[in-house]
Amino acid sequence: MNKQIIMLPGDGVGKEIIDSAKIVLNTVASEFGHSFTFHQHAIGGEAIDLYGTPLPEDTVKACQGADAILLGAVGGKKWDSLPGDQRPEKGLLGIRKTLGLFANLRPVKGYRSLLHASPLKEEVIKGSDILLIRELTGGLYFGKPSERRENGDAVVDTLYYQRNEMERIIDKAFESARLRKKHLTSVDKANVLESSRMWREIVDEKSREYPDVTVEHLLVDAAAMKLITQPNRFDVIVTENLFGDILSDEASVLTGSLGMLPSASVRSDGVGLYEPVHGSAPDIAGQGIANPLGMILSAAMMLRHSFGMEEEAAEIEEAVHDSLEQGYHTPDLQIKGGKVVTTKEMTEVVVENLTTINVSNSICNMYV
Repeated sequence: MNKQIIMLPGDGVGKEIIDSAKIVLNTVASEFGHSFTFHQHAIGGEAIDLYGTPLPEDTVKACQGADAILLGAVGGKKWDSLPGDQRPEKGLLGIRKTLGLFANLRPVKGYRSLLHASPLKEEVIKGSDILLIRELTGGLYFGKPSERRENGDAVVDTLYYQRNEMERIIDKAFESARLRKKHLTSVDKANVLESSRMWREIVDEKSREYPDVTVEHLLVDAAAMKLITQPNRFDVIVTENLFGDILSDEASVLTGSLGMLPSASVRSDGVGLYEPVHGSAPDIAGQGIANPLGMILSAAMMLRHSFGMEEEAAEIEEAVHDSLEQGYHTPDLQIKGGKVVTTKEMTEVVVENLTTINVSNSICNMYV
């Protein structure tokens, strides 16, 4: 199976960690007989420096013809003084909107060797396994242009959704819940917002099409509280753009390991953009100590969600788990009795474990 993958390293540590994902994917290709072709393009601050725009047309065209996209990170203090519509983050927002990547998937799962680093007590976070699904291309971030009125003393931001935009993300959430524990939590603010009232109506309508999935509604403030006090009560959470932005960031720190978390932005035909949750970390860029595991796990999500390669994705995830259990970690993580390694060394450990897993599975299959 040949797949065309666009690589968008972006800024800061993005250039380092995306190379780790490529190394791991090439290992998968070799072990499973696949063929991945990689093409690299600019986005974010790098693109601003080279082309004067955070999202060059060549990058857009390349992504439109790709089977999937890997992105490192965008942003940095270097570009903070630029106007809002010219900053690196606009490149990421723009490519999501242009490609119609309406669903953001963020799995949050605690690794046993890292639970001690959580801001929560281990007994609270233990067993947590959440998939947070956020609508990406509508809502407050994409309404009518914001404006100031009354000599700058009043402001207007528009929260705008069409019914079909809500329906497609809610369908995605139900489908995802079916593949997990069959429990869906829909988050809104239906006691205040008309957009949330329509959202809740659609969830109730859709629930009749998925009778095997248990549905609960939570107001966003209650959901934020329960994420801290009872994170293991959740399976799949679905919500609109603004609430999803806030809740996904809250959920991302629960396990105490921001550098571990992958994410996906996908559309209905399987094309998606995959990136780690963490930022560009310009303060450590070029030092060879960035954590590549969030990027590697994002590549695993790409194999699963865009290419349908479940076995390959699962083996990458197992290799990451094994690497941590063996005590290897980059400086951002803390594993008791572990060994601190560089970005390159961490990648090599994952590759070694990945190869071992594949060999072991091949031997087992011979005797089935």
